[in-house]
This record gives sequence, structure tokens and C-alpha cells, in this order.
Amino acid sequence: GAFQIKGHSARVLSPEEAERLAKDQVLVSEFKQLKLEKEVQKNWDLFYKRNSTNFFKDRHWISREFQELKVCREFADQKLTILEAGCGVGNCLFPLLEEDLNIFAYACDFSPRAVEYVKKNALYSTERCKVFQCDLTKDDLLDNIPADSVDVVTLIFVLSSVHPDKMHLVLRNIYKVLKPGKCVLFRDYGLYDHAMLRFKSGSKLGENFYVRQDGTRSYFFTDEFLSQLFKAEGYEQVVNEYVQRETVNRKEDLCVPRVFLQSKFQKP
Repeated sequence: GAFQIKGHSARVLSPEEAERLAKDQVLVSEFKQLKLEKEVQKNWDLFYKRNSTNFFKDRHWISREFQELKVCREFADQKLTILEAGCGVGNCLFPLLEEDLNIFAYACDFSPRAVEYVKKNALYSTERCKVFQCDLTKDDLLDNIPADSVDVVTLIFVLSSVHPDKMHLVLRNIYKVLKPGKCVLFRDYGLYDHAMLRFKSGSKLGENFYVRQDGTRSYFFTDEFLSQLFKAEGYEQVVNEYVQRETVNRKEDLCVPRVFLQSKFQKP
């Protein structure tokens, strides 16, 4: 079972958790950090080679959590153009296309292997979507998508994998293809999520930024940091709040605190 609370209060650590985080101050060496940045695409490609399409569950909760996908239409059967920035193997893309027949989707990912998995999916149709490989920090989205043409951008568990110094480049890139008055729908890891507390000593790259054993990285957001990031690129904040969930495993008597940031930012 699980319950969730939305709001502007960050999760409060237990004294034991706070002590453990306070002790973990040693950063990964600069040499290794540069190597990780250089090999980020390779590491994500290897991740998809190992896990194929089996790692992430299909995200059927997207349209429930983000009503914007329905309410942004001006009339009932309006064809929506969406961009899924960082589509992985299509765990969000295909449920959306199945649920809503009046969507055309652009989808891109850093990993060439992930893009190939999307193209091989039985639900993939060039009439309903266009998928392409793209490094959102340097490849111009305008090469594949017309300027000011997208109604909704989904940025779901993607920005956390980008180095904090380059996150603004992703938002700037997306801004160019989004229609004025339309939104980026964001969901990603929040500060003090269970995943952050599980990192072993020697995994820390910087403040709230960690590396996993497979070389992929994860950043854990505060609402303040995210707000500043989007506003600096010209977006207006609509919603920006923590989602706190306690996932309870009754068999093992475990209570796992999950923290996400769920937000909506609009292009004026």
C-alpha cells in the first residue's frame, strides 16, 4: 500500500539519517568526475543493453497526475503535439499514445539503443510519433521539431541524470519548441528520497548529486533550486511541490519514504 502527500515542505530526516548524510562529505575525485561526464552517453547505452525494456514499469499514472494533458485542449478532439524529452524505451510514451488517440508525439533520448527499442515497439507508428536520438544539452531540438509548435513537454525523471551545471541548457533547448502559453510537466527525484539515502560512501559527486554503481548519475531536487533553474530560462512557475509517498511493504514490515518533485512551468 501507499499514501501520498503534496506540498511545499521538504521531508524531515530522522536523527540517524541526518548523521549518516553529514558524515558522507568525501567527493568522488575530479578525474573520475570528468570521466563520468565524458562517458555519460556510453553508460546509459550500457544500462539499456543490460536491462533492455524490462527495467522501468509503464507509467500509466502520467495522465492521472498531469491533468494538463487533457485540460490544455481548446476543444474536445483537438490534436495535441507533445514532446517527451528523455523518452527511454517508451514507458511513458506508449501508454499516452494508447490512452489518447489525438496525440502526435515527438520523443528523444540520449541513448541510441533506447531509441531503437522505441522504434521496434509494436505500438510505434511514424504517423503518430517521431523518435530521434538527442543530447538535450548540446543537440538543437529545432533540427527535428519546428519552433513554437509543441503543446506539452514531459520531462519525467530525466533532468536528474544531467550534470547540474548543464541543466539550464536542457530547459533552454525545450523553450524554443514550446508554444507560448504552454507548459513543461516535470517529475523527478526530490531531496531526501529513499534512493538518495541508500547511496554508499564514495558515491557523492556534489551537493545532492550522486553516482550509481553502473556509472549513471542522479541529482535530488529542492523546490527552490528547480524554481530558480526554470525562471532563469524565462519560464513562469505554475505548480512546484513535493510529493511524499510512504510505500509500505507489509510482509517485510518496511516503510520506504519516496520523495519526488512534481511541477508545471509555463512559457509566457
